[in-house]
Amino acid sequence: MKIATFNINGIKARSIALPDWLDAAQPDVVLLQEIKSVDDGFPRALFEDRGYNVETHGQKGFNGVAILSKLPLEDVTRGLPGDDSDEQARWIEATVIGKSALRICGLYLPNGNPVPGPKYDYKLAWMDRLHARAQDLLAQEEPALMAGDYNIIPQPEDAARPDAWKDDALYRPQSRAAYRRILNLGFTDAFRARVQGPEHYSFWDYQAGAWNRNDGIRIDHFLLTPQAADLLQDAHIDAAIRGYEKPSDHVPVCISLDL
Repeated sequence: MKIATFNINGIKARSIALPDWLDAAQPDVVLLQEIKSVDDGFPRALFEDRGYNVETHGQKGFNGVAILSKLPLEDVTRGLPGDDSDEQARWIEATVIGKSALRICGLYLPNGNPVPGPKYDYKLAWMDRLHARAQDLLAQEEPALMAGDYNIIPQPEDAARPDAWKDDALYRPQSRAAYRRILNLGFTDAFRARVQGPEHYSFWDYQAGAWNRNDGIRIDHFLLTPQAADLLQDAHIDAAIRGYEKPSDHVPVCISLDL
C-alpha cells in the first residue's frame, strides 16, 4: 500500500500539480492538508473520477484536511479529541481496509508564529492533545499512523540553514521537545527509518528563490506505531513536484507498507 501526505496550499489556487501527480504516482491513499475549502466546495469529482473515496474536514479559506483512498474507508472521525470548542479543521482519521486494517490520522499542526503569543500557545496546547491521541493509538496495539504537515523541524539536518529558524515556532526548543515527547512514546519517523543525512526537504518557501537554491526544510512527517513500522517497506520525498506549474510550497512525502 502506497500512502502519501501532501500539503497542497489551497485546492482552488494551486490544483494543477495535484491531479498530475496523482496520475503519475498512483498512491493508494493520500492525506491532504490546507484544502482551504468547506466540505461542500471541495472538488470531489476530480478525485472520485480517479477511483478515490473522498472524506474531508473543511474550513472556509483556511486549514482543512482530507483523505483520498482507493480502498474502503470506515469509522471516519473529524477533529482532534480534547477540545470541543476548537473550530479549526486540522485533524481527520479513518480506518483503511486493505489486506488488513490500518488506522490513518491526517493532521495539519498549527504553525505557531509569531512567538511569543496566542498562536504559539495554541500550537503547544494542540501538541498536548496530539500526545494524548498518540497514547490512545499505541494502546490499541494495532497498525496506525499519524501523518501530515507537522510544522516542526525535528533536527538541524532537517533544514538547509538551521540557524535561520532558531527563533521560529517550527524550530524553537519547546516545539521540538513537544514533538520528541510524542515520538518517544514509541513511534517511528518513517522517512528517517529509511533515509539518513541532510538535504532531504519537504518545503521550500516561495520567496528568495528557495527552491532553486534548495533552501528547504523537512516538516511533513509520517509517525508509525510499532505495528505499522513492522510493515514499512520504503519512504521517499517526491521533491520534483515543486518544479511543476503552480506548485504548492510543500511536496508529497510517501511511504509503502506491506498491507
